[in-house]
Amino acid sequence: MTPQIKPKTIRLEASTHCQLKCPSCETAQGKTHEKLGGGFLKFQDFQKLVDQNPWLSHIELSNWGEIFLNPDLLEIIKYANSKSVALTASNGSNLNTVKKELLEAVVKYKFRHITCSIDGASSEIYSIYRQGGNFERVIENIKTINEYKRLYRSQFPLLTWQYVAFGHNEHEIPAAQALAKSLNMKFYVKLSWDENFSPVTNGDLVRKASKQGVASRSEYLKKHGRDYLQKRICSQLWQDPQVNWDGKILGCCYNYWDNFGNAFEDNLGKSLNTEKIDYARQMLLGKVEAKADIPCTKCGHYQQMKKEGNWLTMSDVNSAQSKSEKYPYSLGRFGVWLTNNLPFGTKIYSLVFER
Repeated sequence: MTPQIKPKTIRLEASTHCQLKCPSCETAQGKTHEKLGGGFLKFQDFQKLVDQNPWLSHIELSNWGEIFLNPDLLEIIKYANSKSVALTASNGSNLNTVKKELLEAVVKYKFRHITCSIDGASSEIYSIYRQGGNFERVIENIKTINEYKRLYRSQFPLLTWQYVAFGHNEHEIPAAQALAKSLNMKFYVKLSWDENFSPVTNGDLVRKASKQGVASRSEYLKKHGRDYLQKRICSQLWQDPQVNWDGKILGCCYNYWDNFGNAFEDNLGKSLNTEKIDYARQMLLGKVEAKADIPCTKCGHYQQMKKEGNWLTMSDVNSAQSKSEKYPYSLGRFGVWLTNNLPFGTKIYSLVFER
């Protein structure tokens, strides 16, 4: 009998809307809206999900859209804090359009972590990819968050600067890294998913900055026989399944073309353990053949695994989450309450996060 999946973490899309027009983004191109719809997570749905599933202690809110556009976000953040459920936006936020009350709320109500997508160290370079964005406004919003952190004497939210490396911005990586340090942010260079848009020219610089020893995703595939981030994405079906803003079970953050059921219409635990999603997990492990009605069958990550014969293993699944994702929530809501309320709680959390 297949073990029941009951993760302490899920991924729950707060918004499939985004105000930017990044050239390589499926949301900007309208592709995700065709299947997922353009919408926002409603507070009532969030409240019900939290109340009915006390085993949940961590919810990641960012994926295809910009979470700070959600009109119910303040209520969502406050309620999660009152129930000792940790919230993150680790997948990413562009942080362009944020009300000041929300900048205060992420500190006051101990929002755990925000990844800020900033692909440049100047307005000129940043706007080449983040079209419609305002570099100065983003930096000002980060400074405002830091000011509230000083006011509330809190280390939350921890902030990470995500820098997608392109040919047009690679020369600004050192400057961005220095600016991130001055803003008390971790810095992370991500390899671009679109190698046709402004491909990297200084490979040695990006190989070093990415800490991957590669300068592109195709180079990563050649070196490892596996897609970049594939292990982490596919493992989400076990570790932290993706749920759309309207409750559709997507399984992972990459899938936008089909679903495995609906967590708002059915019990969440039941929705995460249907015959369909369990079959998908077995497919990713290479134990069963592909079926047309399983979303993974149409996924490039699955197709690459099948081509290479490089299947996911349970060891991969168990090691896919970093310590920063796994251990802070291992004690469930009690652990979240401790880091929320004990004087040394935020320090312990940040020490785990920094490992």
